[in-house]
Amino acid sequence: MQNTRLNNLFESIARSLGQWFLNPWRRLSLLIICFLFGFFLGTAIATIAGQRGTIDIMIAGLLVGLTEIASRIFYSRSFMARQALWVESINLLKVGFIYSMFVEAFKLGS
Repeated sequence: MQNTRLNNLFESIARSLGQWFLNPWRRLSLLIICFLFGFFLGTAIATIAGQRGTIDIMIAGLLVGLTEIASRIFYSRSFMARQALWVESINLLKVGFIYSMFVEAFKLGS
């Protein structure tokens, strides 16, 4: 990439955020927020898809595909690459989403 002011700005922001999330408490709080957002996302998608009722099978296939892609990203990397913040965030988002789907299934009694 060219060395433009916008590129330098994005690089400095990414570098400072990376330094900011080296603190274990900030990292843990971000991971908890990702888990809870995954739980919220699962509840919202189940509610919206349940109200629509016409494309349940396509949405279910899409969601299974997305969770499998997230699992492939997380489990295909070495242990050190798994500790990257974005990889852990995606994995906990997936875990919260799957947990929410199980809770919704228990609510429906199926």
